[in-house]
Amino acid sequence: MIDIEITKPLLGSEGAMELSVSLAIEEGSFVALTGASGSGKTTLLRILAGLESAEGVIRVGHERWLEKGRAIAPQQRRIGFVFQEYALFSNMSVEENLLYVAHDKALAAHLLDITELSALKARRPNTLSGGQQQRVALCRAMMNRPKLLLMDEPLSALDISMRQKLQQEIALLHREFNTTTIMVSHDPSEIYRLASRVVVLEGGQIVREGTPKEVLLQTSGSQKFAFEGELLEILNVDVIFIAVVAIGQQLVEVVISEHEAQHLSIGDHVSVSTKAFAPMISYVPATIS
Repeated sequence: MIDIEITKPLLGSEGAMELSVSLAIEEGSFVALTGASGSGKTTLLRILAGLESAEGVIRVGHERWLEKGRAIAPQQRRIGFVFQEYALFSNMSVEENLLYVAHDKALAAHLLDITELSALKARRPNTLSGGQQQRVALCRAMMNRPKLLLMDEPLSALDISMRQKLQQEIALLHREFNTTTIMVSHDPSEIYRLASRVVVLEGGQIVREGTPKEVLLQTSGSQKFAFEGELLEILNVDVIFIAVVAIGQQLVEVVISEHEAQHLSIGDHVSVSTKAFAPMISYVPATIS
């Protein structure tokens, strides 16, 4: 179990505030931090990493990372940190970037194989695409087999297709290494795919937490509308089918027919609309921009 009970004065988007977080996280879980910019999400990650000071307690299993004003150094915490910026060493090859963290060639080869980077291991980072560089950064973060993997909007600069690919690889690494993961994200579809728990910060305080469905899903309100979104899941509940669709920053549930369920696929671009307050869902062919 990871127990967090910390406070820290901050200057947020609306002036002075206090980051005050009380949180217990099960080891091996995947937690998404979300909320408005300036609410303290990145600061919380940096405190967990030991890159910023705070008052309070951070306990990870039997270890005390912060207690009674004493904090252990970042290098003693066995964390992996993936930033928005790739922060790779430009004078090193892909493989050398990984081996700089831990000289374990077998582990480096395994991580590069999982992320389909083996053929690029001798390349320098500046010769890679943004998605490839972020995969290298993710592999490097896993090289010390971290107890805690911290990710600060790691995929926000990538296009939709690359984000989806890396989301799959993040999920694979999370499961294989059984690492406790905390990720900052504003993308509801990303949160839905990856997280088992969502924590919403507002003004430095936790204002809501629960499963992605409990926190993000919009089930109230009914007006005539037509919105486009991404199909995330089709659920068979008793004798009905329910489609979960990401529309903008929200998730919605739509009851669909068995025929619609058979002809739709996860990841389809769909249109959700109402007719006499009865939502309908239909496939929208992808456009090339």
